[in-house]
Amino acid sequence: MTATAQQSFTQAITIKLREPARARNLELALLVIACGICAGAMVLVQLGTKGRLFDTSVLWAGGSILGLALVMHVVLRIVAKNADPFILPVALVLNGIGIAEIYRIDIHDGHLGWTSFGLKQIVWTVLAMVLAIVTLVLVRNHRFLQRYRYIFMFLTIALLLLPILPGIGQNIGGARVWIKVGPFSFQPGELAKITMALFFAGYLVTARDSLSIVGKRFLGMTFPRARDLGPILIVWGVAMGVLVFQRDLGTALLYFGLFLVMVYVATARLSWVVIGLVLFVGGALVAANVLEYVHGRFEQWLNPFDNAVYNAPTQASFQLVNGLFGFANGGITGTGLGQGRPYITPVARADYIIASLGEELGLIGVFAILALFIVLVSRGIRVGFMAQDDFGKLLGIGFGFTIALQVFVVVGGITRIIPVTGLTTPFMAAGGSSLVANWIIAAMLLRLTDSIPAEQRVLSGRGDAIGRTARGRSRKARR
Repeated sequence: MTATAQQSFTQAITIKLREPARARNLELALLVIACGICAGAMVLVQLGTKGRLFDTSVLWAGGSILGLALVMHVVLRIVAKNADPFILPVALVLNGIGIAEIYRIDIHDGHLGWTSFGLKQIVWTVLAMVLAIVTLVLVRNHRFLQRYRYIFMFLTIALLLLPILPGIGQNIGGARVWIKVGPFSFQPGELAKITMALFFAGYLVTARDSLSIVGKRFLGMTFPRARDLGPILIVWGVAMGVLVFQRDLGTALLYFGLFLVMVYVATARLSWVVIGLVLFVGGALVAANVLEYVHGRFEQWLNPFDNAVYNAPTQASFQLVNGLFGFANGGITGTGLGQGRPYITPVARADYIIASLGEELGLIGVFAILALFIVLVSRGIRVGFMAQDDFGKLLGIGFGFTIALQVFVVVGGITRIIPVTGLTTPFMAAGGSSLVANWIIAAMLLRLTDSIPAEQRVLSGRGDAIGRTARGRSRKARR
């Protein structure tokens, strides 16, 4: 080791001792900014709709979320000192903006007080954040989860089968994906995406060599043995079958993408992508011609302005067209929070909340929201590059890709890039199931980023700088 390298290494070790405190201090500063954005959005909604502050109860209720965010920050200082400082503030901002827009639609509909959707969303957010804190405290080391991979497999199947059971299963909006116990409704498929990612990551780590090396060659590609591929095919097949039966096209697409990406990352074989795309295109064509509700989604996508499709008794394009008109009305800068008409679009607070925000925040606001999602997704991908264990790498990429694909499917459907599938925007759309699942994913990403050694993060950043300096010296020497 040269003197320069020794000096750089010593400096890196010195800096790593200060890194956790700096990360948490940065997180605290970002949380203060995030709290200001969330509180400002709620105030602007009231000023934009009524011209004055008229409901302080929702502001006090929203303050409980900000207080919980500070509690989670303190917990991170104790149990996850090296966790990424951007995940918590980004999730808080996305959640807060979503609550503000839901509350804005409540004001128009007259749903104020303790029964409003906005306050229900606040209650669900509090519960989700509490569960995220519990996850951080209980899961001190993510590696132990790998040994329970088959338990996660059975949990995934059980969660997907629950809505089919008579008595508790519910059909809402044409999809049977809900369960109801007393006054509470929940979508177990949201939690299933977490257990499925845990199972895939745990199984693929143990079976990766068999899946990538052992097998029979056909058409220039090596196909793994059935006994190696069997367990993940069983879970994937059950998920696809159940979700098709439940008419939940969006979640089926999400699970298919999760399966394909994690198998590709584990085996590094491009043939999986080719096979997956062929299966996806073939399945989409068959579903569009055989399943009536899928055919209706394609008609909405291809001919939304056709009068017959727009006014169809079922699978009409009325919702999609109104969402597009909302985007157009918002323009570049938007109408302002509380000053648009997002309530014209059906289900504006849930499936079409991005269209609602596009109208009131404009193209600039939507780009800012998408940039926040990119930051969140990049944290998971960063784990895939820097984690020391293969299980953590697969899990980080799996969780990051889950958020990325969900956002792409939602925004792509609303903007007519792809057919509408019915997924919800993470952290923003109304619904407790999605909030709970996504806050747990955020907690798991915090735990995974905490597992990356501080010296590796420092050396990675300093290594790039050292490399650039060395390349610059080399160019000067050649000249």
